Amino acid sequence: MVSVVTNGSFKNEDQSEKLIRLLEDQLAHANEQNKALSQKLDQALDQIEFLNQQLQQLTKLLYGSKTEKSKYITPDGQGSLFEDEHPSSFSDSEHTEEQSQQEISYTVVRKLHNKKRNDSLRGDVETETIHHHPDNTICDCCQHQMTEIGSTLAREEAAFIPAKMMRVQHIEHAYECKNCKGDTLQSAKIKRGKAPKSAIQRSLAGPTVLAKVIYDKFVQYLPLYRQVKEWDRYGLQTNDKNLSNWVIRASTDWLLPVYEQMKAGLMAKSILHVDETYAQIIKRSDGKKGQTHAYNWVYRSVPIQGPTIVLFDSALSRSRAVLERFTQGYKGTIICDGYSAYGKLQDVTFANCWAHVRRYWLKVDSKKGRIGVNYCDKLYRLEKSFKKLSPSKRRKKRQKHSKPIIDEFFKWIETSWFTGKSALVTAAEYTLKRADGLKAFLYDGRIEIDNNAAENAIRPNVLGRKNWLFSFSEAGAKANAICLSLAETAKSNGIDFYEYLKKLLMDLPNLDIHQSNDVLEQYMPWSKNIQETCGSK
Repeated sequence: MVSVVTNGSFKNEDQSEKLIRLLEDQLAHANEQNKALSQKLDQALDQIEFLNQQLQQLTKLLYGSKTEKSKYITPDGQGSLFEDEHPSSFSDSEHTEEQSQQEISYTVVRKLHNKKRNDSLRGDVETETIHHHPDNTICDCCQHQMTEIGSTLAREEAAFIPAKMMRVQHIEHAYECKNCKGDTLQSAKIKRGKAPKSAIQRSLAGPTVLAKVIYDKFVQYLPLYRQVKEWDRYGLQTNDKNLSNWVIRASTDWLLPVYEQMKAGLMAKSILHVDETYAQIIKRSDGKKGQTHAYNWVYRSVPIQGPTIVLFDSALSRSRAVLERFTQGYKGTIICDGYSAYGKLQDVTFANCWAHVRRYWLKVDSKKGRIGVNYCDKLYRLEKSFKKLSPSKRRKKRQKHSKPIIDEFFKWIETSWFTGKSALVTAAEYTLKRADGLKAFLYDGRIEIDNNAAENAIRPNVLGRKNWLFSFSEAGAKANAICLSLAETAKSNGIDFYEYLKKLLMDLPNLDIHQSNDVLEQYMPWSKNIQETCGSK
């Protein structure tokens, strides 16, 4: 039996099929749109999470504790290495009698009995004794003269005698031989006394004034414009422009040769700590605005390689060219952070800083972040136990104990699934990209695990920057770098910087320092000459 279908039926079937295909296409298109929207939603959620983490981190930096201490106990039950070892220790601040009765525990009272009175005054401080006798030593009862039976130390107090300004006149006297003068066959004999050369020719500033100006700026962080009033109190009328010129002239003429001699010794070392921080120079030679960041680089030797040397270098930029210029001819290892300028230098290897790695993982507010910090803390606890070992023994201990922890740490990062844009991904990428530099300390016991030595060395520059704010010229910035270098190197070698400056500015103008390096070697902070005459008391 054959069924017959009309033309209308065929048309209905064709329209139905077209409609179905159209609906299927629309459904597929809708699915694609849903997938795209879903991906955008995931990206937006990741971005929101990342921004929330940044907001939490910035809020913590603004209002939270300015410390890197861990706030949790490590899995092995030990506290973090960064916790205070003696949280209940007492400060050495002075207490009044009432405070002592209310606040000091019995242990401190026992210590006070074992100490001399007011031992905050050094032993070499001059002592003045004031005796107090009764106004009348006649007995009120029998009117006889009374006899002293003893005395009591009522109290001790510190007295401050302000410094004074003095005008020093150098007068050269001439002598002539009268006997030779009468002899017509020979000329008269004359001898003349010779005053020592001044640090700055035709300037009122003597060595002690120059030393005080430099000391107050780079150790006390007192800007020059604030020193002007203090000098006026003492009787010296000047202005901040004069003081600035004095610092630049003294630094360029006499402190720079000492700085360059120190640099020669620094470049002979095989390991250096390097770091940099921003500065500001108003009048720049590159034509950029004064608000543009300039930089101070710091270079520090390691104590295991002899006397500590700390040098600052002022530069207009943070580029690799600055590092290449200063370290030209250097061969060795540079310990630094993860900044990209520390890269390929000929004959130089780089060791990266684990403290920076730990800071990145501290920013991760999650369980995985705490795991990353725990790995770093384990390494630091080991380093603390290796601290007093020789370099060879420390290298062996690191190979045995530290290397397995690092291998496990990197394997955990590589096998974990970190996606999106977040503090966790940033920490993981930062760590993996610097794997070779982070492992460098395992193979050389002289290399430190972090670059904290350079960060500590650069801190005076940061403190000073908050006070003197900027340098007007590049010459001033260079003078700042020279003075900071001598100040920090002197401090690291136990030298009184003020006394050191006085000696340099008194002696060097009268010595031939450009003919022989041996002369300058006698004025290095670690030399016997300087240690004996300028050592801190």
